[in-house]
Amino acid sequence: MNLQEALKKKIGFGTAPLGNMFRDVPEEEAINTIQSAWDHGIRYFDTAPFYGFGLAEMRLEKVLSAYPREEYVLSSKVGRIVSEETEDKEGLFEHARKNKIIHDYTEDGTLKSIEDSLTRLKTDYLDFVFVHDISPDFHGDEWITKFDEARKGAFRTLSRLRDEGVIKSWGLGVNTTTPIELAMQLEDDVRPDLCLSATQYTLMQHEGALEKMMPLAQRKNMEFVIGSPYNSGALLGGEHFDYAEITDDKKAHVEKLRKVADEHNVSLKAAALQFSTAHPAVKAVIPGSTRPGRIKEDLAAMDEQIPQAFWKDLLDRKLISAKAPLPK
Repeated sequence: MNLQEALKKKIGFGTAPLGNMFRDVPEEEAINTIQSAWDHGIRYFDTAPFYGFGLAEMRLEKVLSAYPREEYVLSSKVGRIVSEETEDKEGLFEHARKNKIIHDYTEDGTLKSIEDSLTRLKTDYLDFVFVHDISPDFHGDEWITKFDEARKGAFRTLSRLRDEGVIKSWGLGVNTTTPIELAMQLEDDVRPDLCLSATQYTLMQHEGALEKMMPLAQRKNMEFVIGSPYNSGALLGGEHFDYAEITDDKKAHVEKLRKVADEHNVSLKAAALQFSTAHPAVKAVIPGSTRPGRIKEDLAAMDEQIPQAFWKDLLDRKLISAKAPLPK
């Protein structure tokens, strides 16, 4: 199955929450959520070794292994190797497996990461591979050093695998725009063609992406998968924004958006998904969830009729950028 067939509705399923992000998700609930995604026609699934330190990939396998591999599209990530050594955890995945993570963006590390993901997923191949979190939010001042390691290692390795037809596409999977902008300006033989941009092209947060990343992507013929379209649930009333505790100013931002949505009888979920997928460079949006019922909601939100007056109001109140392509 190709990307176009898998993404007829431009929506896939992100599995970060199924790695026990923020809470201990019961196994049955996680499996039922994945099954609900499949039963409602989702055929693109994104995962990563980082999500629960292997847990999300293992849970995904329990459902997808029941179906022919050619009937769905699968992406995972490289840059972190899940070791057998254990350690105490805190932060995003404190409730996940205790396996220690080793950061490795070299060629050997990239091939090892892919091999391990294939083992956990019990599959023969990945369709897309994203180089995960070579970005200031994870590596601080060391991110450029990590980026250079990836440029010489992961980028060249994944470009070769793409040229050989082993994978269809590769790119970066990050929560900031600068690494993607930098990667798009590299020489052709190590340039990504499909990147996963999380949190940066959303209804709440998109001005920075529209300044350089999105126009450059169109010039370079690069496409995007958009992750975390609700900014870690903030847009839907959650307690986190971009994987951290939400601040009062972000809550106020959400309330301004909600006020306009209520005036037009529009759901913010629909506005968020349709906004992110309206940009011509975006191939798919991948909301994640641990609740089976949310899958049906997401699909309905993609089909919800949103009046143009709603978007005009957001523009007039300067709640969205005038540079943003809007849903028709």
